[in-house]
Amino acid sequence: MNVASAPARLRLLGQFRLELDTGTVELGRNGQRLLAYLGLRGRVSRTVLAGTLWPEVTEGHARGSLRTTLWKLPPGEPPLIGCRGDALQVTPALRVDVHAFTRTALCVVQGDGPRVGPALGLLTGEDLLPGWDEDWVLLERERLRQLRLHALDALAEALIRQGRPALAMEAAWASVRAEPLRESAHRAVVSAHLAEGNVVEAVRHYDAFCRLLDEELGVEPSPRFARMLPERPPDRARKAASCTRASATTGSPSTTPSKGESTSCTWTSRGM
Repeated sequence: MNVASAPARLRLLGQFRLELDTGTVELGRNGQRLLAYLGLRGRVSRTVLAGTLWPEVTEGHARGSLRTTLWKLPPGEPPLIGCRGDALQVTPALRVDVHAFTRTALCVVQGDGPRVGPALGLLTGEDLLPGWDEDWVLLERERLRQLRLHALDALAEALIRQGRPALAMEAAWASVRAEPLRESAHRAVVSAHLAEGNVVEAVRHYDAFCRLLDEELGVEPSPRFARMLPERPPDRARKAASCTRASATTGSPSTTPSKGESTSCTWTSRGM
């Protein structure tokens, strides 16, 4: 009985990894760059590809480097990279993780309701090729980061509507970790607290975010955010101004005793 071979996989979220049916394949730097670029862009002309990957040399030298890199790729059937006229493209059989991530994120943003488990797992994963600093990587990394943030916010809201605040909190905190100053992520955290009836936790988180914005940017949260919470007497609002922040990168507000008050808000690490 013939056993179907596992599909080739190209992983670009996190460390670069090419997996064939024979196992993980080690490639040189140029081979990695070539597969990564084509894996992200699909079909690209030889001229554009050579000029992008080897911008500091002449066109003839760049095309020579491209031919050498193609020759050094591992053989396969079908080949990893095919040729159509002057254009090169990865084989459709190659599974690229960025494409699965993009499909899932767009599905969430569009409200098409993907399965929560896979969606949450993909959206809380790693960034595109950390440590790579070429311009085409930086642009694509930022595009995917923005898509991730919007998808996490949308997923948190969807989970709250479904009555699943604990999972909504995971999505919201993933967004906060990715961008601590993003208000929509903090609104999702507060919404999850309110969905569970934890008004005190919601107020503490809001107050801590106020301190964060004031210290980092000198601005206040939007009126929309403020309207999410119950109004507080003026004296209570003045007390909230004494909230302090220990760490603004990751974490959730916790309470610690403060002289002259019962509690004060502090940002503490969640030990991610």
